[in-house]
Amino acid sequence: MKLLQLRRALAFAGVLALFPISANAQPTRDGSHDFDFARGVWRTHITRVLDPFAGGTHTSTSEGTKTATPIWGGRGWIEEIEADSPDGHWQGATLFLYNSKSGQWSQAYIDSDGAEVETPEIGEFKDGRAEFYATEKYKDRNVLVRGVWSDITANSHRYEIDFSQDGGRTWAAVFKAYLTRVK
Repeated sequence: MKLLQLRRALAFAGVLALFPISANAQPTRDGSHDFDFARGVWRTHITRVLDPFAGGTHTSTSEGTKTATPIWGGRGWIEEIEADSPDGHWQGATLFLYNSKSGQWSQAYIDSDGAEVETPEIGEFKDGRAEFYATEKYKDRNVLVRGVWSDITANSHRYEIDFSQDGGRTWAAVFKAYLTRVK
C-alpha cells in the first residue's frame, strides 16, 4: 500500500512541476469567465485513438452534441455530451470549477456508464488556449494526461486529450473533438 501511495505522490509531483512557483509571482488574473465561449449547444465530431502508444492507427469516430450551461455566474460550468458511433450511444458530463485563489480551473469528467467522477484535471487559459493536467491509469500504468482547448472562435473550437508515458516529453493523442455551434 505504501508503494502505491508513493507512486501516486510522485505522479502528482510531476503534475505540479508543470506549474512552477516563483518568488516574484504576478497577481492572479481573473479567469472566471474563460469558458464563456462554450455556452450553448454544439455539434461535435469525435475521434478516439484506440492505440495511442502503438502508432495511433486504430480509431473510432462518433457524432453528437455538447451542451454547456454556466453555474455560479460563470465560475462553474456543466457540460452534457451525447454521441453516437458504430459502437453505440455514449453519454457523459463534465464539471468545470474556477478557483479564484489559484486562478485555475478544475475539470472532472463523469461517464454515464459507471457514474464515477474521474480525477480532475487542473489548468488555466493563456493566450486564447487552455491546458489542463492530471494523471490516470492506462493499461495498468500511470500516465500524464493533458487536455487542450484551442482554435477558439465564437462558432467553433477544438478539444484534445493527450497521454504521455515519459513525463510530458512526448504526447500521444487519445481523443479529438471538433465542435461547431448550433445556431
